[in-house]
Amino acid sequence: MEKTIYDFKMKDINGDEIDFSQFQGKKLLLVNVASRCGYTPQYEDLQKLHEQYGDQVTILGFPANNFGGQEPGTNEEIKEFCSSKFGVTFTMMDKVSVKGADKHPLYRWLSDKDLNGWNDKEPSWNFCKYFINEKGELVKFFPSSVKPMDNQILELIKA
Repeated sequence: MEKTIYDFKMKDINGDEIDFSQFQGKKLLLVNVASRCGYTPQYEDLQKLHEQYGDQVTILGFPANNFGGQEPGTNEEIKEFCSSKFGVTFTMMDKVSVKGADKHPLYRWLSDKDLNGWNDKEPSWNFCKYFINEKGELVKFFPSSVKPMDNQILELIKA
């Protein structure tokens, strides 16, 4: 059987297992994040998106150190940074690799069209976004430059 987004299980930043089957029927925004990046202020907009639309979309942040060594911290340090600097309350996941030979299987699924049906774009930098609809289909990839509160994202949430 082909793997869907709902087949994944991963640890969150606290070490608790998250079974993605719990997201069935919900829209998801998956973002690879980093604490020392020019795009790091997007945490503020991700939190705003969570506060305003959290009943319509689940945001999952994936700390990754794949670009310029901009996420060198441990899960504990990342959690403290996100909480103290940006008041993050959306779900933060375990630090993973989002590209290269050690790419996490979830990011393999997100960036391999043979697995997800159409997209072969892997993150090109921190704060790339993948939008999953309520049927578990990957519907859109957004580069880092597209802000979380951008109309393109809001329209997908409200659709």
